Amino acid sequence: MSDEQRNTVWRFAIIFIVILLGFGAVLGKIIYIQTVERDEWLKVAEKQVPTNRPIKATRGNILDCNGQLLASSMPQYYVYMDTRVPALHDKKGALFVAHIDSLALDLARIVGDRSQTEYKTRIVNAYRRGEKRLKVCDHRINYLQRQDLEQNSLIKKGKYKSGIFFEDQHRRIKPYGLLASRTIGGIYGEDGVGNSGLEKRFDKELRGIDGLSSIQRIGGRNESVTIEEAQDGWDVLSTIDANLQDIVENALMVKTAERQAKWGCAILMETHTGYIRAIANLDRSSEDGKYYEAQNHAVQRVEPGSTFKTIALTAALDDGKIDIDDTVSTSRKPWQYFTVKHTDAHPMDTVLTVRSALAVSSNIALAKLITRSYEGSARKFVRRIEKMGLKDSVYCEIPGADKVRIDVPRDTVTLSKMSYGYSIEMSPMQILMFYNAIANGGRMMRPMLVTAIQRNGENIKSFRPEVVKSSICSSRTLRDIQGALHDVVWDNHLGTAAAKTWSRKAQSNLVSIAGKTGTAQLIINGRYTSGRHRMTFVGYFPEENPQYTCICMIEDPRPAGTYDAGMDCGSTVRVIAEKTMAYTGCYVYENGERILEKR
Repeated sequence: MSDEQRNTVWRFAIIFIVILLGFGAVLGKIIYIQTVERDEWLKVAEKQVPTNRPIKATRGNILDCNGQLLASSMPQYYVYMDTRVPALHDKKGALFVAHIDSLALDLARIVGDRSQTEYKTRIVNAYRRGEKRLKVCDHRINYLQRQDLEQNSLIKKGKYKSGIFFEDQHRRIKPYGLLASRTIGGIYGEDGVGNSGLEKRFDKELRGIDGLSSIQRIGGRNESVTIEEAQDGWDVLSTIDANLQDIVENALMVKTAERQAKWGCAILMETHTGYIRAIANLDRSSEDGKYYEAQNHAVQRVEPGSTFKTIALTAALDDGKIDIDDTVSTSRKPWQYFTVKHTDAHPMDTVLTVRSALAVSSNIALAKLITRSYEGSARKFVRRIEKMGLKDSVYCEIPGADKVRIDVPRDTVTLSKMSYGYSIEMSPMQILMFYNAIANGGRMMRPMLVTAIQRNGENIKSFRPEVVKSSICSSRTLRDIQGALHDVVWDNHLGTAAAKTWSRKAQSNLVSIAGKTGTAQLIINGRYTSGRHRMTFVGYFPEENPQYTCICMIEDPRPAGTYDAGMDCGSTVRVIAEKTMAYTGCYVYENGERILEKR
């Protein structure tokens, strides 16, 4: 082997030995760390694990039909300060000393919950203690206040020099206050899960999807790094018109407060679409006697009273059991039917046609007509009502809405009570749906509260008007019933909602209304109680070409025994009708004559 070859071999040998020694050292270090230093390094590793935090998605808005906010998540901010940042301590705290007075002054001026001296003392004490996370203000500030604060000379230097930083949270607000509050609904916590109304029904769409961020140590500082962006919730476009809602709620408030009623409910529906333009629920507080939106009575079933007479007569007329011109006798004395005595609120010794029996709302007449028609075949009576669509499983956007309860009676005595609205239960919304069908030429529309789900103003999903029943009865029956409902309001001799010397009731010289009154005795402590009633009026307008259907229901007016559904609920619907027509501009004048303008 030559000298040159020998040198080459030695050089490779040395390199190999060095690599081998290096590998041995690394292996030895690994073994040492895995055995001797294992626990120490595991503790260090735990400190270095990124801290994941959710990025809260902004909850979507609930809008009225004109795009006005009914419920929205508004950003609010907590103001924090890290008094340990090095910039505040450099040069013996020169930056802190130079700006503390102006910072305290701006906080006192903009936030206003403390004086300048109190803010200065609070921050200086925290600075001396070296607090990492001082909550500068006890409550949150809004976006405009944050913008003002960010103009402060210290805060403008950024959080790494000033130590000031903001943490945002979104608060659910209703710009219109209590307006349609129960229908809009609420949420758990500040921006949690919807717990009632539209907030609950469309919670998945409104809530959005939370993102994810990680707090990591970068360049000697903790930085928030976005891992996954939050997807903000979608908006819900409702059928509610905030202006009509205001009209309906104010009219209901005036009457319930005047009568000191336990609660009141009013709903305004667009006839041809089924869109609910306003829905008001008012309960009297036992604490201060004022009225608040506490329960959604619009979808809670109750005994409908005389408003059911229209449904009963529609069934009998359409089955050919009676004719609108048939007659029935009534008396001032109660009518004994087996074990039950039927009485009238306005007793008369007379003979009534079917049409006038509905106008005067005679319990005796209705009980005689329905028992005469369906005695021994009560099941057929209930089945006929079912064919009208009233017992269909009608979808409703309000969670917890009650279904109609119209059971086949076990005996004819119960059937006689059913004829004028007892032993059955319907919600105001369901009563309204039936009368809207009468106004709409027999076509029953599903009540709707939402027309679209939107993202950035674009429709993601749209909901079209839905027909529950294309025709609830024959055209002849419909004409007969419409004529009888006209008399309820316009027959000044018999009509229970017609004008009297002391009240106009549902009659208006501005808009023509047709409808039906209803009164039902209340069950208190398990028994029907004399003098305690639930009053209702449901009607549509303008009668010549209905655009809206409206119901008003008032529970337990005071003093006990003073009740008149036409005077109280009928007059409330009249006020709503007059103001609605004025707001929507449905009536216009041409050549001095009033005509209906299609919207």
